[in-house]
Amino acid sequence: MNRAGQDVQIEAGPAGATVRGALTFQTARRACAAGIGVFAASTGALTVDLAAVAAADSAGLAVLIEWRRWAHLNGRRLGFANLPAAISGLAKLSELDGVLADAG
Repeated sequence: MNRAGQDVQIEAGPAGATVRGALTFQTARRACAAGIGVFAASTGALTVDLAAVAAADSAGLAVLIEWRRWAHLNGRRLGFANLPAAISGLAKLSELDGVLADAG
C-alpha cells in the first residue's frame, strides 16, 4: 500500500471519471490502467474531472496523454476538466497543452 498522499482512485461517473489523490511517478501505472478500464466500460464522450487531484508531476501528464491516445485509437472523445496547475504548467512548458485541449 502507498503512503498517504501517494494513492490514486479513479471513479466512474455518468459521463466519464473522477480522479482523486496523486497523479505522480508512484501512481502513474496504476492510474493509467484504472482509467482505461473505466473508459472501456463506458460509452460515448468522456470527461475526466481532475479537481480532486492533490499532487501531480510529469508522470501525471504522461497518464493524461496516454488516456487521450487510448480515446483516439478507440474512436472516443475524451476531455479534461479542472486540470491541476502542475500538469497545466508542464503541458505548456513542453508545448503539449494542445494535446490536452478539447478538440471542440
